[in-house]
Amino acid sequence: MVDKSCLFCDEIQMALRTVLGTKYFFVIMDNFPVNKGHALIISKRHIPDIFSMDEDEWEDLETALTRTRMFLDRQYRPDGYNIGVNCGEAAGQTIFHLHIHLITRHKGDVENPRGGIRNFMQGKNSY
Repeated sequence: MVDKSCLFCDEIQMALRTVLGTKYFFVIMDNFPVNKGHALIISKRHIPDIFSMDEDEWEDLETALTRTRMFLDRQYRPDGYNIGVNCGEAAGQTIFHLHIHLITRHKGDVENPRGGIRNFMQGKNSY
């Protein structure tokens, strides 16, 4: 299913930006990164969120996450990662097509990383 009004369903634009892919997902670098190496793992099928994935997509997600991590390890040499998924408007989702944020983290990118994403990079959340 394709939604012509959906940014992530624009096959031409997404093909130009894709850095890797799997059977059910493609990966692009985020246009508004919260850190250098912020990638988006996006479902090829137009579904609203992670809870709408089928069994095959769940299995392939592990492959997509692993391949993306390996790619980011080579490109950015991070010390850690945050993985995030916004599901629904109340959770901050703005594009209603499943996408998973894989964000590289580096020692010193915040003063105290305790709490993970809760205190990450103040001032980086505006589009």
